[in-house]
Amino acid sequence: MAEGEVYLYPSLTSRLVQDYLKRAEGDDQSLVYDYLTPREREVLTLIAEGLSNAEIADKLVISAKTVDRHRENIMRKLNLHSRVDLVKYAIRIGLIDLEE
Repeated sequence: MAEGEVYLYPSLTSRLVQDYLKRAEGDDQSLVYDYLTPREREVLTLIAEGLSNAEIADKLVISAKTVDRHRENIMRKLNLHSRVDLVKYAIRIGLIDLEE
Protein backbone atom coordinates (compact mmCIF):
# COMPACT_ATOMS: atom_id res chain seq x y z
CA MET A 1 0.00 0.00 0.00
CA ALA A 2 1.19 3.44 -0.86
CA GLU A 3 -0.55 6.59 0.37
CA GLY A 4 -3.71 4.68 1.27
CA GLU A 5 -3.89 2.88 -2.10
CA VAL A 6 -4.19 -0.88 -2.39
CA TYR A 7 -2.24 -2.93 -4.92
CA LEU A 8 -3.95 -6.03 -6.34
CA TYR A 9 -2.31 -8.69 -8.44
CA PRO A 10 -3.76 -8.75 -11.97
CA SER A 11 -5.04 -12.31 -11.49
CA LEU A 12 -6.90 -11.28 -8.34
CA THR A 13 -8.28 -8.18 -9.99
CA SER A 14 -9.73 -10.30 -12.80
CA ARG A 15 -11.38 -12.65 -10.31
CA LEU A 16 -12.85 -9.76 -8.31
CA VAL A 17 -14.27 -8.15 -11.45
CA GLN A 18 -15.80 -11.47 -12.58
CA ASP A 19 -17.35 -12.00 -9.14
CA TYR A 20 -18.70 -8.45 -9.16
CA LEU A 21 -20.24 -8.89 -12.61
CA LYS A 22 -21.90 -12.15 -11.57
CA ARG A 23 -23.37 -10.46 -8.51
CA ALA A 24 -24.52 -7.50 -10.59
CA GLU A 25 -26.34 -9.91 -12.89
CA GLY A 26 -28.15 -11.38 -9.88
CA ASP A 27 -26.27 -14.68 -9.97
CA ASP A 28 -25.44 -14.60 -6.23
CA GLN A 29 -27.04 -17.99 -5.54
CA SER A 30 -24.83 -19.99 -7.88
CA LEU A 31 -21.78 -17.90 -6.99
CA VAL A 32 -21.97 -19.03 -3.36
CA TYR A 33 -22.36 -22.63 -4.57
CA ASP A 34 -18.87 -22.33 -6.07
CA TYR A 35 -17.45 -22.09 -2.53
CA LEU A 36 -18.78 -25.50 -1.50
CA THR A 37 -16.34 -28.40 -1.57
CA PRO A 38 -17.00 -31.24 -4.02
CA ARG A 39 -18.16 -33.45 -1.12
CA GLU A 40 -20.48 -30.72 0.18
CA ARG A 41 -21.97 -30.43 -3.31
CA GLU A 42 -22.54 -34.20 -3.34
CA VAL A 43 -24.22 -34.10 0.06
CA LEU A 44 -26.37 -31.11 -0.94
CA THR A 45 -27.55 -32.93 -4.06
CA LEU A 46 -28.45 -36.05 -2.09
CA ILE A 47 -30.27 -34.01 0.57
CA ALA A 48 -32.21 -32.27 -2.20
CA GLU A 49 -33.13 -35.68 -3.65
CA GLY A 50 -34.74 -36.52 -0.30
CA LEU A 51 -32.20 -38.93 1.17
CA SER A 52 -31.79 -39.11 4.95
CA ASN A 53 -28.42 -38.69 6.65
CA ALA A 54 -28.19 -42.48 7.09
CA GLU A 55 -28.96 -43.09 3.41
CA ILE A 56 -26.40 -40.47 2.33
CA ALA A 57 -23.83 -42.01 4.67
CA ASP A 58 -24.39 -45.46 3.15
CA LYS A 59 -24.23 -44.14 -0.39
CA LEU A 60 -21.00 -42.15 0.20
CA VAL A 61 -19.46 -44.72 2.58
CA ILE A 62 -19.06 -42.19 5.39
CA SER A 63 -20.62 -41.91 8.83
CA ALA A 64 -23.97 -40.24 9.45
CA LYS A 65 -22.15 -37.85 11.80
CA THR A 66 -19.88 -36.80 8.91
CA VAL A 67 -22.94 -36.21 6.74
CA ASP A 68 -24.41 -34.06 9.51
CA ARG A 69 -21.15 -32.06 9.71
CA HIS A 70 -21.19 -31.50 5.93
CA ARG A 71 -24.84 -30.39 6.14
CA GLU A 72 -23.98 -27.93 8.91
CA ASN A 73 -21.09 -26.52 6.87
CA ILE A 74 -23.28 -26.18 3.78
CA MET A 75 -25.99 -24.39 5.75
CA ARG A 76 -23.44 -22.03 7.30
CA LYS A 77 -21.83 -21.20 3.95
CA LEU A 78 -25.18 -20.66 2.24
CA ASN A 79 -26.73 -18.91 5.26
CA LEU A 80 -29.64 -21.37 5.31
CA HIS A 81 -31.36 -22.77 8.39
CA SER A 82 -33.13 -26.03 7.55
CA ARG A 83 -33.19 -29.03 5.20
CA VAL A 84 -36.20 -27.46 3.49
CA ASP A 85 -34.14 -24.33 2.82
CA LEU A 86 -31.42 -26.54 1.32
CA VAL A 87 -33.92 -28.21 -1.02
CA LYS A 88 -35.37 -24.85 -2.08
CA TYR A 89 -31.84 -23.57 -2.76
CA ALA A 90 -30.99 -26.66 -4.85
CA ILE A 91 -34.13 -26.14 -6.92
CA ARG A 92 -33.43 -22.42 -7.35
CA ILE A 93 -29.95 -22.99 -8.76
CA GLY A 94 -31.06 -25.89 -10.93
CA LEU A 95 -29.21 -28.57 -9.01
CA ILE A 96 -32.17 -30.92 -9.19
CA ASP A 97 -34.92 -31.30 -11.75
CA LEU A 98 -38.47 -31.39 -10.44
CA GLU A 99 -39.72 -33.08 -13.61
CA GLU A 100 -37.99 -36.40 -12.91
